[in-house]
This record gives sequence, structure tokens and C-alpha cells, in this order.
Amino acid sequence: MQITVEIPQDADGQRLDRTLAGLLPEYTRTAIQEWIRGGRITLDGQPVRIRHKPLAGEVFDIRIPCPEPLQDRPENIALDIVWEDDHLVVLDKPAGLVMHPGAGNRTGTALNGLLYRYPEQAALPRAGIVHRLDRDTTGLVVVARTEQARRHVIGQIRNRSVKRAYLAIVEGGVISGATIDRPIGRHRHDRLRMAVVSSGKPAVTRYRVLERFRSHTLLDVRLETGRTHQIRTHMQWQGCPIAGDRLYGSRNRLPAGADKALADCLQGFARQALHARSLALNHPVSGEPLSWTAEPPRDFQTLLGLLRKDRDDASPAGEQARTGSPATGSRR
Repeated sequence: MQITVEIPQDADGQRLDRTLAGLLPEYTRTAIQEWIRGGRITLDGQPVRIRHKPLAGEVFDIRIPCPEPLQDRPENIALDIVWEDDHLVVLDKPAGLVMHPGAGNRTGTALNGLLYRYPEQAALPRAGIVHRLDRDTTGLVVVARTEQARRHVIGQIRNRSVKRAYLAIVEGGVISGATIDRPIGRHRHDRLRMAVVSSGKPAVTRYRVLERFRSHTLLDVRLETGRTHQIRTHMQWQGCPIAGDRLYGSRNRLPAGADKALADCLQGFARQALHARSLALNHPVSGEPLSWTAEPPRDFQTLLGLLRKDRDDASPAGEQARTGSPATGSRR
């Protein structure tokens, strides 16, 4: 398969392998480097070097090798299928499920389950998985069932026509919504984390306040880009890390005087309170607009309920209900 890629203005003068990895997120930077070394990427008919720094507007021809069938083992893993047809599958991913095999997770992933349910997807890169959620993030994920659908959805992701909305419980009292436009790259000292760094890739996150509690805030979060750990990184940078997110500094703070139920829930909430609640895109064949929603899982809803109870109990009306006397004013 041969494709052409034009270098955008914001990638002018960057290394070619890094630029193409950003423009072709379905392929790894290592694979792109191998294509360059093998003469599969040319400019004006001439092979280029890895360290070539392209100019905006240059057009590269890329001969992409046919993918080898996946060697990962199909496994009978229960998958919550929200919707499917001959071209797409939409999953509601639970916490703890890894999207595809990697170091330390060769089995038990969503990819293994997809290969069991749809054996023909072994011919697609990553069994048709075109975007992912972190292991402990829950919610909606779309998977392509054909190469045509895979490339079409990737194109929609790239041009930002795929709409994804998340619910996030964050620490602190967020005053109002905002847009975070800060580049994200690998953390300089901790390779497991991402960070806001000037050399990172562009990343844009929008959020608005849905509900405030005494020590936390419920946010509606929308992505314009899809960087690794984007919401978690941007929320930590903004000073309001996601509740339960131990990797990005959440302390699972307790409201003053919190009851035992809320204290136990917060202290035992050992994952980021982040849920992909809605997904919208255009069908890759018919062009029909499609959208799906998924309710948060039980642990997320339990935490929300306890935060609401804590807030309401601490309000003047709640104080009056507990004591049987006015919460404000003098007694006679």
C-alpha cells in the first residue's frame, strides 16, 4: 500500500521520523524508522534519511508493507459490546482491562478477546484497535473491523471529527471551565509518566464544571487531541489531579469531618476516576453520524453519591436536619 503525506506548517523543521509518527499514529516510530532505512519513504523519488528535517508543504511517498497476521492468542474474554456491524465495534471497557498486549501484559487484553470473537481481525494492525483507554480508565472505545474502516476512523481522529467526552472527578474546587493548550511529552525523569513540556506534541483539552463538592469537582472533559495520558497530565498540571490517580499525584484528600463511608471510599479508590462516557463519529461507509453513551461503573457512581451526601450534609439545610435546630442565627 502506498500513501502520500504532506508536512503541515507546525511540523516545519522537525525530524522526519518524529513528524511522521505524529501524523500516522497507527504506526510506531520504530516502524517508520525501519521504512526510512529500507528506502520506503521518498521525497521527489529519492530516499530520505531519518534525521532529515522536512519543510512545511513537502510531500513524501510512503510504501507501507502489508502487515503480518497477529501472533497474539485469541482468548475467550468477556467484552461488553455496545454496538457492532460489519465495519465497527464499540466496547464499554471496564477498569483493569488492558487494550492490547505489551510488556508484562501478553495475554488477557481486549485485543485477545477481539481475536476470539472476530478471528478475521488478525489481519489488521492491533486487531483494528484505533485508539485506546488507559488500563484503569473506563468507557467507550471504537474498534475497526476492516482496513477501510480502520483508515477512515484514523482519518477522523486526525482531523478531530471524532468527538469524545469524559467524566472526571478531580481534587479541589474548580471555579470554572477552561481550555488547556499545552504540549505533552515523556516525563524527563519518570518514563511511566507524561508531562507538559515545551518539546512535546500539541495537546488541547477542554473542560467545564458539572458539579462541585466540598473537596472535589465533577468535570465534563472534551479532547481535541489524543495524547497518551492527556487528561491525567493536563489535570495534574492545572493543579487538580484526578481522584485516585496515584501516578499523577492524587492524594485522595478528604473533606474536613468526612464520615467513614466517604473516607473508606476515597482511600480505597485505587484508580483514576475517569470515564469515557460518550463517543461520536461518522460511519466509515455510509457516512451516517453515530453516537453512543455509557453510564459510569458502580465504583464511580458510589463515589459520586458519597461526595453528594457529604456536601448536602454540610450545607445549612443538612445541618438543620441533623440537629433539629436552625443552622444559622442566634438561639433564644
